Amino acid sequence: MRQLTYYVGTTLDGFIAGPDGQSDFFPFEGDLAAALLAEYPETIPAHGRGPLGLDGVASKRFDTVLMGRATYEPGLAAGVAGPYPHLRQYVFSRTLARPDPAVEIVSTDPVAFVRDLKRQDGAGIWLCGGADLAGQLLAEIDELVIKRYPVVIGSGIPLFRAPFLPAGFTLTDSRVFNTGATITTYATNQK
Repeated sequence: MRQLTYYVGTTLDGFIAGPDGQSDFFPFEGDLAAALLAEYPETIPAHGRGPLGLDGVASKRFDTVLMGRATYEPGLAAGVAGPYPHLRQYVFSRTLARPDPAVEIVSTDPVAFVRDLKRQDGAGIWLCGGADLAGQLLAEIDELVIKRYPVVIGSGIPLFRAPFLPAGFTLTDSRVFNTGATITTYATNQK
């Protein structure tokens, strides 16, 4: 069965973006950037792949990406309708029209949809964001890969937006980078 991984960057105070979706305070540099490019090349959007030397580089872990509408819309507003054409792209929205033939809009229950995806053949499934979708899919998340950056922003979009319902995870890996960032990986205790 395929795994759902919430691979996401966060601040020290637990925000994945600023109040208006800002994310330019997350540095992409040094040894952390080198590790991300080597281990997660498929998570770089199409417009960044060429400049970063990733044209033709195969995916390492994921062949599918899931995005909530709020995660998807900033790229769409900038003219990027299919940010990850090298992956199967799904956007969860009840109102968004299909802006690109390579992007499937899902208006049905995210949990049922993900359960069906997990039963299909393929590589890992990347939950790109955002907080609402992650909150709805919390019970389906098999792995958390958290890139924690040494910055505090005070308010913004949290890692999860969900009702109070504690869910346990077990630490499986933790790395510290010269940039001060960390990558911490957890496996779910829910299965």
